[in-house]
Amino acid sequence: MGFVVPGHLPIGIIMTQLLTPLTRAWIALLILSIGSTIVASLADYGLGTTATGAVILLLAWFKARTILSRYLGLWKAPSWNHGFNWVLAAFCLILLGLYLVPALM
Repeated sequence: MGFVVPGHLPIGIIMTQLLTPLTRAWIALLILSIGSTIVASLADYGLGTTATGAVILLLAWFKARTILSRYLGLWKAPSWNHGFNWVLAAFCLILLGLYLVPALM
């Protein structure tokens, strides 16, 4: 069995083939998930639970946008992508408001 990518290709072409938009989206989701885990673990070290929850919700919003855009292919339809981003942002703001109301009282 040979290599998937021929050895005579320049590194730029190899990286372009390996880092497809779906691969980059997967890497972004992995980084955002690691970020959520790190933020959640910082709640015990002085970062307030309210701030922790807000940051985790923000990271979840970025993850949802990545999934909608890349995995569902909305990047091909900019108007639909824009509309979904607005609806998702409104939904996340409602969730953030519901999360913050008990902390404010």
